[in-house]
Amino acid sequence: MTGNHTVAPREEMRTFMNFPLVTDLDSLDAHIAIMGIAYSDPYTIDEVTNDQTNAPTAIRRESARISLNLDRWDFDIGGLLFDERDDIRVVDIGDAPGEARDLSAHYRHAEAAARQVFAKGAMLVTLGGDHGIPIPVFRALEDHGPITLVHIDAHLDWRDEVNGAREGYSSPIRRAAELDWFDRIVQIGLRAQGSAREGEVRDALAYGSDLITAYELHDIGMNAVLDRIPDGGNYYLTIDADGMDPTEMPAVAAPAPGGVTYVQMLKLIHGLFAKGRVMGMDIVEIQPKRDVNGITSLTAGRLIWNFIAAAVRSGQFDRD
Repeated sequence: MTGNHTVAPREEMRTFMNFPLVTDLDSLDAHIAIMGIAYSDPYTIDEVTNDQTNAPTAIRRESARISLNLDRWDFDIGGLLFDERDDIRVVDIGDAPGEARDLSAHYRHAEAAARQVFAKGAMLVTLGGDHGIPIPVFRALEDHGPITLVHIDAHLDWRDEVNGAREGYSSPIRRAAELDWFDRIVQIGLRAQGSAREGEVRDALAYGSDLITAYELHDIGMNAVLDRIPDGGNYYLTIDADGMDPTEMPAVAAPAPGGVTYVQMLKLIHGLFAKGRVMGMDIVEIQPKRDVNGITSLTAGRLIWNFIAAAVRSGQFDRD
């Protein structure tokens, strides 16, 4: 992608930021791949296709409002997206397909695609879907550990199962903790009530998760939180939209006041790239029908924009 790349009109948007669509992963040649995973491991029949399954499309659609053109100066990043480089390749690889007769097939498709992306040396940005969707991505990181998992969420997400489902939106961090290639887990933005019972909190603490409430974050600041994340490692960032303050990302099922701010998120994203190698990120739990002026999906796109910019400026692609 070069600085002459032009964003398509909103009604024509089919990929994130109108980046090229690549569906043949055997020939993938990219620094960053963007993938949608719309479906999760449902707790009820009504959750097979709920409004969160529409979020990958909504984020792509709203991405037309992020930038008029990639040759425009952006004050969040202090320059152009690709920092005047014309060799950076970002592609959209579409969505992991679901199968009506096999409700777990999309996880297998997603894991296989993610493994190919990582094997090609590319970073992966995943659009959810609910918070179950990082689980196949976590499995696909098998050959790239040890990994520090950084989790933004109002909720703990350490449930073992709900209605017999073990890979749904209440369980991703417990599933990550069971994988040998995940090491440190840092959970930021916790507040109010969610699905966690006392036993899940004890399990998270016994594992060694660093539980940082939103209130502690606001007291000490994101720079102090970054100091608690080890340097020189591999990192993966999973973002639940309800981890952010609902004044900035209102389109969520469980809004809780006092969340992580957009400015704090930018500090975290750029700070992780300053520490080491970031393998990827996801943004989940957006319900487009609850949105106001598309601001939630647009903010998700801005986080991805900053993620791409930070990756370019970190020198990670040159090291790879």
